[in-house]
Amino acid sequence: MRAKAGNEPTTRATIDDVAELAGVSIKTVSRVVNQEPNVRDATRTKVEKAIARLNYRPNLSARNLASPRSRVIALVYDDPSAYEAPSGGFILRMQDGVLRACRAADYRFIIHPCHYQSPAIGQELKALIEHARPQGIVLAAPLSNMPRIVRAISSTGTPLVRLSPGTANDDQHSVCTNDREISAEMTRYLASLGHRRIAFIKGNVQHKAVGHRYWGYLDGLKESGLSLDETLVEQGDNSFGSGEAAGRRLLALKAPPTAIFAANDDMAAGVIRAAALLGVAVPGRLSVAGCDDIALASQLCPTLTTIRQPLEAMAEHAALALIRDSHKSEQPRGADIVPATIRIRESTGPAPT
Repeated sequence: MRAKAGNEPTTRATIDDVAELAGVSIKTVSRVVNQEPNVRDATRTKVEKAIARLNYRPNLSARNLASPRSRVIALVYDDPSAYEAPSGGFILRMQDGVLRACRAADYRFIIHPCHYQSPAIGQELKALIEHARPQGIVLAAPLSNMPRIVRAISSTGTPLVRLSPGTANDDQHSVCTNDREISAEMTRYLASLGHRRIAFIKGNVQHKAVGHRYWGYLDGLKESGLSLDETLVEQGDNSFGSGEAAGRRLLALKAPPTAIFAANDDMAAGVIRAAALLGVAVPGRLSVAGCDDIALASQLCPTLTTIRQPLEAMAEHAALALIRDSHKSEQPRGADIVPATIRIRESTGPAPT
């Protein structure tokens, strides 16, 4: 953007102009515009001065009609209402992240829930792209690790960022978290409480990234000097019901576990219900841990120790990559890691003596 004398801009300022003038990233500008607290005062002041100087005003109705693509970012995800799936809180967190990036960058944001089992999903996504002409698509798991869905989007030439795809692909950009490493840390934490019989409930096999949590569990056992007991490993499908059923089976063992680590919070909540129905005190006789930190985790009684998956940050990161590279001829590539963290709450405690 060029400016006239007196700092009067000749064209409408963009978030890129503000970031360049302030010497910061567009992500930082986004945070200042959205009045987020985690920005240093000196940095906030620089950005605000740049915004004032350029007269930058986000305007969601602005469109570049000459472009073959509109100023739109689409979030495509599997519709959890189609079957017994995990709670939809994780979808709201992804929406918040994408919306945060779009709002400050003068982009529109659309969501598109779909059923990955539909034989017509490829045509459905191509129709979406033809109608909305999005600048890019953020593709959530498990859709992000399904080749036929990725191919359908890629065939249109639309830029794509995959969230938690489970496997890397040099042809597309992906944003992931450190599932394996943080799950090993959770297992080591349970072992540090004195637990020696630590069970694990696997997630849906369609979710490749969730499978990394099982490998992290194995790593954590080894690092804690514990051997794998295959009778302590159960298969779930990410739903509350599968967690409750797995919890019942584990607690019915002749030598039941003293700790159960579930691959997501919904299954961990099911374990807590199973324990309550069987009269097993949590955490007195059984410690329970989950993964994702959905809203339910802090509402249970006892509250759930879990892994906080940074879904908002991951989704925002993905959208910003699409916005940042919108003027480039090549699509974004590579993989970015946004670290997860452990939230220790009431559902875990020392192993019973």
